[in-house]
Amino acid sequence: MSQSILVLVGSARKTSINLKLARALVRLAPQGLQFDFAALDDVPLFNQDREQGMPSEVVRVRRQIETARGLLFVTPEHNRSIPSMLKNVIDWASRPYGKSLWSRKPAAIAGASVGTIGTAVAQAHLRSMLGYLDVPTLGQPEVCLRFTEGLISDEGDIANEGTRAFLQTFMDKYAEWVAGFERSRLGG
Repeated sequence: MSQSILVLVGSARKTSINLKLARALVRLAPQGLQFDFAALDDVPLFNQDREQGMPSEVVRVRRQIETARGLLFVTPEHNRSIPSMLKNVIDWASRPYGKSLWSRKPAAIAGASVGTIGTAVAQAHLRSMLGYLDVPTLGQPEVCLRFTEGLISDEGDIANEGTRAFLQTFMDKYAEWVAGFERSRLGG
């Protein structure tokens, strides 16, 4: 069994603020958690006709999801929802019907935006989808970060101590959340 958490960032931009946030979260993770970033930008659009001969890019991401110990979604908000790139991967990994790879993978959601409500609406949308797919999702704390210039560096350094402490709490809670699922899987 993999000991890694799969990070799914909903933005493919090289200068993505959500990629910066994801890197910061990974750096704050407690010992024992390892992370693997999923490449989503090369996954072709979902087409049910291709379920029986899935493209290699889809097979790669599905394998990452299947072997992941947990999931960390870090997403921007596009038109009050999640980006199409992220929705596309959710669809591919939930198919064919009855063979979803998402079920019972403990997840957390975070997101950053320059807007005042962060990514609250996109996260609510994503929570709804994940609930349907039987993905238990950490409820609190919610990370709907209002991003300002210089808050997080490209490498994941956090300039504001209050933000760093808040994100540390989020990652500590997520680590506890994943550990709880591990214990229940192992019968302890």
